[in-house]
Amino acid sequence: MRLTLFGKRLPLVAGLMALLPAATLAGYDKPPEPLLGVMHAPLPATPMLDPTRERMLLIEQSQYPSIERVAEPYVKLAGLRIEPRNRSRHDASSGYGIRACLKNFTLEDEASHQQTPVALPANACPGAPHWSPDGRRFAFTNTTDEGTELWLGDAFTGKTRRVDGVSLNTVMENSVQWLHDSDSLLVKQVPANLGPAPEAGAGAGPEIKQSIEGKGESSTYEARDTLSSPDDEALFDYYATAQLAVVDAASGQVRTLGKPGVIAGVSGAPDGEHVLVETLKKPYSYVTTYERFARDVTVLDVQSGKASPIASLPVADRVPVRGVPVGPRDFEWRANAPATLIWPEALDQGDWKVNVPKRDKVLMWSAPFNGKPHEVARTAQRFSGMRWLAQGNEPFVYEYDANRQWIHVSRVDVSNPAKAARTIWDYSANEIYNNPGSLLSQTLPNGASVVRQDGDAVYLAGPGGTPKGDRPFLDRYNLSSGHTERLFRSSVDTYERPLTVLTGGERFITARQSPVEPPNLFMYTLGASVSDPTAGEAAFASKAAAITQIPDPTPQVRGIGKRLVTYKRKDGVELSFTLYTPPGYKEGTRLPAILYAYPQDFADPSQAGQISGSQQKFDVLRGHRLLLLAGYAVIDNAAFPIVGDPRTAYDTYVDQLVMDAKAAVDKAVELGVVDRNRIGVTGHSHGALMTANLLAYTDLFRAGVATSGAYNKTLTPFGFQNERRSLWQAPTVYEKASTFFQADKIKTPLLIMHGMDDANPGTEPIQSQKLFQAIRGLGGTTRLVMLPHEPHWYTAMESNEQEVYEMLTWFDRYVKNAAEKTETVTKKKAAP
Repeated sequence: MRLTLFGKRLPLVAGLMALLPAATLAGYDKPPEPLLGVMHAPLPATPMLDPTRERMLLIEQSQYPSIERVAEPYVKLAGLRIEPRNRSRHDASSGYGIRACLKNFTLEDEASHQQTPVALPANACPGAPHWSPDGRRFAFTNTTDEGTELWLGDAFTGKTRRVDGVSLNTVMENSVQWLHDSDSLLVKQVPANLGPAPEAGAGAGPEIKQSIEGKGESSTYEARDTLSSPDDEALFDYYATAQLAVVDAASGQVRTLGKPGVIAGVSGAPDGEHVLVETLKKPYSYVTTYERFARDVTVLDVQSGKASPIASLPVADRVPVRGVPVGPRDFEWRANAPATLIWPEALDQGDWKVNVPKRDKVLMWSAPFNGKPHEVARTAQRFSGMRWLAQGNEPFVYEYDANRQWIHVSRVDVSNPAKAARTIWDYSANEIYNNPGSLLSQTLPNGASVVRQDGDAVYLAGPGGTPKGDRPFLDRYNLSSGHTERLFRSSVDTYERPLTVLTGGERFITARQSPVEPPNLFMYTLGASVSDPTAGEAAFASKAAAITQIPDPTPQVRGIGKRLVTYKRKDGVELSFTLYTPPGYKEGTRLPAILYAYPQDFADPSQAGQISGSQQKFDVLRGHRLLLLAGYAVIDNAAFPIVGDPRTAYDTYVDQLVMDAKAAVDKAVELGVVDRNRIGVTGHSHGALMTANLLAYTDLFRAGVATSGAYNKTLTPFGFQNERRSLWQAPTVYEKASTFFQADKIKTPLLIMHGMDDANPGTEPIQSQKLFQAIRGLGGTTRLVMLPHEPHWYTAMESNEQEVYEMLTWFDRYVKNAAEKTETVTKKKAAP
C-alpha cells in the first residue's frame, strides 16, 4: 500500500516511520495587509434549526484549517482517503476538500433569543451536529488523535457527554443517524478487537488491470485512488469494515446489530425497526471506486438482527458516462410508510443514448419482504426520486432528461399503477425566471422527511430569478386545483430566502442578507393579500421579527462597490456579470481588472441569457475577489454560456468562449471603469481550461491565472464536462479544446496552480505539469505552483495565502504595472 507524505508516495510502513512532528511552513508566502487580515477573519456563524423550529444551534467555523491539519498522512483506497492514525476520513466528497473541524456551538431559543454556550470537549474537533427528530438532543462526532468519538448534547442546557465505548467508523457515509423515537441512534463502529493494520506483502509485484471482453465507457479516475493490489484490498477491508450498533441516548448503552462487514450505505426505516444495509463484497474492481463495487443489499430487523436479502448487485465498472448501472439502484425508504423500500431499474441499459419509450421502472417492496417486489411506475426519463406527503399514495415523482436538460414532475398513484400520471411541472433545468421552486419539507416525529402540508396546500420556495437578479419567493400550491399563490417575495434591496413554513402555514422563517448584513434569520407572520408593485404580482403583507443577530466579521470590506451589468454577445445571446470596484473608487477612473468566469452549457439560448445571483448578497472575500483590496476591479461571474444541442455544442466551444470574453471585456471598458490594456483573466477547473484557451485564441488579456485545470482532453477520452462523444467520435473537438495542443500560441504570461493531491476525475496534477512543460519548452512566459497536500479545492490557510500571494504578484507584474500595449485592437488568433 502507498502513503501520501509531503507530496511523495511511500510504502505504508516506511511512510509512517518517516513522519515528522509537523509540516514545515518555511516555503509559504503571504499576501500583504489588508488582504491577509480578511483571510484570517472568522466566517459568520451558521444557524441550524432543530426539526421543531423552536431552537437552533449557531455553528462557528474558521475559513481555513492549518497546513498541519491538511498534511495529515493518509492512505488512498478505492476513492477513499483515510488517516491511519485515527482511522478517520481525510477528505470530503472524494478529494474535493479536507475535513475541517468546527469551532464553537451556541444554542439559541427561537422565542426568547436566550443563548447558551455548548460545552465542547477540550481541544475538540467536532463535526456537524445531528438534531434528534424531537429537538431535545443533538449528536456530533469528535475526532481525536486516537479515533472518532460520539458525543450527545442537551438542547436545553447545552451540556454534552461522550458515549463511552463507541469508536465510530467514519470512512464511508452515514456513521451516525437518529432512529425514529429520538431516544436511540444507529451508528457504524470500528469492530472490537480488530488488531493492527495488515502489513504489506514481502515483495512488491506488478499492478495489473485487464479487460477480457465486452466494452463499456467509464469515468476517468486518478489511478492512484483506485485499488491496485491484494495489499490494497486487505487495507481497504481493514479500514472500511464496520459494526452496526444501536446506542440508547439516555443510558449510553450500546447494542451491536448484525455482523461486521464493509458497510457502505445504511439507512433506518421510518418505523425504527428495520435498517437498510449495503455491504460491499469481492471481487473488488481495480478500475473504479467503491461506489460501484459489487454489493449485497439487505434489511436488518433491529430487534432480532434477522437479515432479509433484497438484491445482490455485481460490480458496475462499465457504466456509460452520465449513465446509471443496470439492475436495482438508489434504494430509499418510503417516507410515509413503516418499512417500504423503493428503487428504480433502467430499461435502457443505463445509457441515455439509447432511445426507448420509458427509461426506468420503479419498484416497491414492504416488510417482511416476502414474495416479490411490485412495479408502481414507469418514467419516460431518468427517475430522480419521489417526494412523499405525510399520508397518501400519490408522491411527487421527479424525472430528468439528460438530452434536453429537462425536469418533469408528476404525481402518480402507487396503489394503482395503471392510472395515468398527472403532470405538475415541466421545465428546463436551466430555467431561472420561471422556475417553480422546490417543495419545502418537514420532519415527522419518527424522523422521516416529507413534504410540508397544511390541509390541501403544500409550499414551494425558489430563487425567483428576474432580469435584475434573484428575488427568492415562497408560494402556496393547492393540491386539488393546481393553483399557486405567492405568499412572499424578497425585497429589491435584500436577498431573503424562505427556509421553512411552520405548522398551520401562518408563519415562516427566512434567512435575510444584504451587502452590509450577514445572513440572519427572521420570523414572518402572514397578513392580508396585497399587490407588490415592484414585482407586478400578488403577495401577502407580512410582519417580520429578527431571530438572530449575527455580526459582520469583516466590516472593513463593506466599502466595495457592486453592480449588475447586462449586455449581449455578437450573436445576440444575453449575458451579464457583476462588476466590483475597490473601496474608495471614484467614478470615471479606469482600473486594472480581473475577469473571472466558469463556462456553463445551455441547450436553449434564451435560458443562457437569464440572470442568476443577486447583488444584495453579503460578500465573503476569497481568492480573486481579495484583489479588490489591492486596487483592482473585478469582472466577476461573467456569463460564459456554451449554447447548443448537448450532443454537438462543443463543436463551437472555442468560438463561443471567444465571443463571451470579447463581449464581457468590451462592456467593462464601455462603462468607463476598466482599462482595456490592463485586464487579466482567471478561472478554476473548467474555468482554468477557459483561461488557458483565451490566452491561446485571443489577445484580450495581459496575463492569466489558471488553477486546477485539465488542459489535455485526450486524457479523458470518454467525455469531458458536457461533451458526450468519445475522442474517437470527435477527435477535432478534443484537440481544439485542449490548450496543450495550442501551447505554441500562448505568448501571454500564464500562472498555473494545482493541488498535488487532486483526485477530481480528469484534473490530475499532471495536467498542469505537462502544460507548463509545453509552454516553457516553446519559449512562453509561465510559472507553475504545485500546492502540497491540496485536493481539487485548496483548503489550508497557508495554501490559500500562497494562492492569493501568487495571483497578486503575477497580476501586479503583468497587468497592473504592465507596459503599454503597442497594439490595442483585439484580434482573434487563428484557430487550428
